[in-house]
Amino acid sequence: MAINDDVVARSMNINSRLPMQLEKALERNIVLRIGWTTQGEPVPKDGELGLCPNLPKGSKVRSLGNLGSFTAAFGQGGTYTHQGNAGDFLGAGNNGNIITCERTAGDCAGFGQNNGRITILDGAGNDAGARMRGGLLVIRGDVGIRIGGGMSGGDIVVHGDVAGDPGAGMIGGRIIINGRCPTPPPGVVMRALEKAELNKINKLLGENDLEIPADAVCLVAENTPSQGIMASCRDDLSGISLIPATETHNPNYSTCDTVRLLGEQDSLALPIPLLPYVPEGVEDDLFYPCLVRNKPRDCDIFLIDSSNLFTATSMIQKAAGFAIDMDSMPFLKSESIDGLIVSLGCVAGPNSKIIFIKGVGHTNQLHLHSEHHNANAAISVLDDGSGLSAAASLPLIGRSASSNLEKCLSSIWLPWSVSSEDLGILCAIGISFAVCPAPDENISGWLEQVSSGLSSHLNRLGIASIDSLAKVNLRAFDQDTAAVSGLRLAGYDRPLPHWFAR
Repeated sequence: MAINDDVVARSMNINSRLPMQLEKALERNIVLRIGWTTQGEPVPKDGELGLCPNLPKGSKVRSLGNLGSFTAAFGQGGTYTHQGNAGDFLGAGNNGNIITCERTAGDCAGFGQNNGRITILDGAGNDAGARMRGGLLVIRGDVGIRIGGGMSGGDIVVHGDVAGDPGAGMIGGRIIINGRCPTPPPGVVMRALEKAELNKINKLLGENDLEIPADAVCLVAENTPSQGIMASCRDDLSGISLIPATETHNPNYSTCDTVRLLGEQDSLALPIPLLPYVPEGVEDDLFYPCLVRNKPRDCDIFLIDSSNLFTATSMIQKAAGFAIDMDSMPFLKSESIDGLIVSLGCVAGPNSKIIFIKGVGHTNQLHLHSEHHNANAAISVLDDGSGLSAAASLPLIGRSASSNLEKCLSSIWLPWSVSSEDLGILCAIGISFAVCPAPDENISGWLEQVSSGLSSHLNRLGIASIDSLAKVNLRAFDQDTAAVSGLRLAGYDRPLPHWFAR
């Protein structure tokens, strides 16, 4: 833990000084060097991660040492050369950088690249070029499994042997291999290169020692792979009711505290415990924080997944924070999460809110990672393909939150537009706020209705704040709901006996 914290601190320190140093280097048209003293003596870096994100057009950087994950990610047109090994996700989300790694790169090199060129001179790990949309990835040396997995565009050139499952799930682009290649998976075709495209790719490579010979093979997508049908969430929260735990109630005109704060410093205030999901952004003058994938405002949270990595840095600078869909990415080790947070956090700013998102079946892992990496909130996606019912997810999230979270808020992403009753139930179970799709029209009217209804419920229950809601305010209508949720069964007024079994 202490070692990781030290590496993160060193990495943040380097990145914090980078914009000013790049500006001076651009003015003087010189290469910015990282890993050397001002006198030119080598002081190689060791494990720093997330370095040099979002390099602007025209910038030139050279680094020395063994670097961690997400090096030179989200580039916008700079030139980056690294003398040494690089960790996972080298050049991830690249949108124009020219990147050269003179030694070995880890897993997922060029992940989600949209434009630019990445050259690796001594082999790479698994999933190189996965989710590529465009640009060029050149690897000299052997590579691991699933090269070009899920790619939709661009070119990958390998001078070496590739491991199993090459091009798995690809729907576009080309993988050109000058070396041994196993039989590709279904949906991927192996063919010879035509003379015209061979000449074109060699001209694009532009270096004699990287030229592709005529006997190289090319992998392309045969057809678009079909999407598997996943189980959908069963049932909603209609089997649970809110009941008073006191003998009194508040007047219906009483003011209630329904605000939820996200973050301890410069908090983002949610007027009610709800973060609406509006993918294309809010068009009207609604001033309410939303989760968006496009056109974020300064009060919105920008959702990042594997399909929009290359736009992430331009978007998060406009937003109040960012949320990372962990399920859309390859499995992220703790070190890779640190690298991603460093690279994005240095661009977004110190007060940017950070949220992790993962399927409800991985809630315990999500909460552990969120707390360890100082995220502000952890969102469990109910409709994650498991088919788990909403009532059954409540004890799963509640128990994990009470065991693993201290400062980080727990949340749940519901597949329907919530009601005031839904929000009251979630707050009573200990979930801090909900995420859900907003209605297609009249978002402000829906929010006003939910807010008014939530206040009415609080007054009916005789409490003045959502923080005062507790499990004692909940009852399950039927035995099925009580059986999976652990809530008291209405009438029986106790949890069902199996919840006391050890």
